[in-house]
Amino acid sequence: MEFRRTWSGQFLFGAGTTTCTALVRRCIATGADTKSWQQSRVSKSRTHHVVVDEAGNSQPLYDDSFDEVLPFHPPGLAPVRRGNTAWHIGPDGTRAYAQSFSRVFGFYQGRAAVETEGHSHHIVISGEELYPERFDWCGNYQGGFCPVRSQDGSYFHLNLEGQAAYHERWNYAGDYREGSAVVHRDGRATHVDRAGNLLHGKWFQDLDVFHKGLARARDSDGWMHIDELGHPKYHRRFQAVEPFYNGQARVQCWNGSWQVINELAETVFEIASAREVDAFAAVSADLVGFWKTNFVCCSGVGLV
Repeated sequence: MEFRRTWSGQFLFGAGTTTCTALVRRCIATGADTKSWQQSRVSKSRTHHVVVDEAGNSQPLYDDSFDEVLPFHPPGLAPVRRGNTAWHIGPDGTRAYAQSFSRVFGFYQGRAAVETEGHSHHIVISGEELYPERFDWCGNYQGGFCPVRSQDGSYFHLNLEGQAAYHERWNYAGDYREGSAVVHRDGRATHVDRAGNLLHGKWFQDLDVFHKGLARARDSDGWMHIDELGHPKYHRRFQAVEPFYNGQARVQCWNGSWQVINELAETVFEIASAREVDAFAAVSADLVGFWKTNFVCCSGVGLV
């Protein structure tokens, strides 16, 4: 009987599979495949993976090519697509399992989101489904949880077993980070803990996940940073803010200027003054007007 070996150690006999764990153990023990996929990147054509040496020269990681590939993720599997069919490959370019889907995404915490027949679910490394349910959309596992949107339009989180992590349902739910996730309800946003309970009970017009104990938040006065109790870190409000990076964050003030602030919202550096921003906007507007005028003239629009 004919058979071929997949990278994950499966031998395919028609529609059936028999798992061979010895191959997987040998790959892990040698570290050869681990090194290759960790050093790889998606080619410029996005049709295969390459390894780039110190001189900047790239070599294909394997001989095959596809219509589209995505990066490798632990344990060394990458999503690929050919036509309307998608699956995961190992570092040698061979199938990781027998199943096929219409679209696949990267593995996170040993689970990958896949799409088939207009619905989404998660699979494990063997290609088998994590659970029997189907959703309108599935995110990726982060910190032991994954957001999904059910077929009735509500969002919630799954645990690692693929079960609902809590009973509450939301208009939107994002990834967990630092033990909490952003959820939306009735046009407002807040944070919930791993059990789906409100973390601080404060609601905002918009919100981000926590990064080193601080999260971006927007109220009726503008953007700011809040702590894990939902309290503003400072009194100032901004047109836009970024997460803090080693104690400082880039912000845009209401006059259009860009600044760098510390955790007390004190300006420590000015990136671009309001005058510079206004001057750039004026030049950009003039250029847009110039090209619109020339396009109309050259195309003959409006000529009689």
